[in-house]
Amino acid sequence: MPEFDRFTLAFVDDIRDRETASDGHSRYGAYLAKSAECFHYDGEPLPTAEFAVIAWRTATTPVMAPGYVAVRPDLLDLTPVTDPNGSLHLRARIALRHAALNRRPTGRFADWERSPWERPDEPWPHLERPYRDNHASLLVTTEVTVPVPAHHLVRPTSARPGRTLTYEAKAAVAVLAEHANSDLAPLVADLLGGAR
Repeated sequence: MPEFDRFTLAFVDDIRDRETASDGHSRYGAYLAKSAECFHYDGEPLPTAEFAVIAWRTATTPVMAPGYVAVRPDLLDLTPVTDPNGSLHLRARIALRHAALNRRPTGRFADWERSPWERPDEPWPHLERPYRDNHASLLVTTEVTVPVPAHHLVRPTSARPGRTLTYEAKAAVAVLAEHANSDLAPLVADLLGGAR
């Protein structure tokens, strides 16, 4: 199974998808079938950018848990979004702890905290809001966004549940995961500068 590192924000887990499939083919395909109404307009396949957004949303938590696409746990969110012109962008939302800031805030503000449910040596900690309600908090987040070239997107040919839709949706999310790792991950790594 792939592992996360500085330049891996997301990966597709085909092995687990096949091993946990109730139909012996694809667990993700079963989820696609459950949300088939989202993949067409009056029987016609969605435009490529919208198809990628719906395919990704279906492949990740909270829709699939665990997801067909695994997202590095230190990210608050990794999502494809369309702009008003219909172009696709990948957006990573990141929690920045005070230690990562060039200048720390004055005062005693609570900061993002590591999840109490994970190991203390976890290299990519899931950060959560502080549990103490009696302190002021300064929770810094940022978004890093990169465009996804239209020629990289998968053009859907089917709007009906089945192997074709599953194959095309898997291809679409694989393209997005690859783009996140090649184009977005270096920007996230530069932003975090090794701070965690």
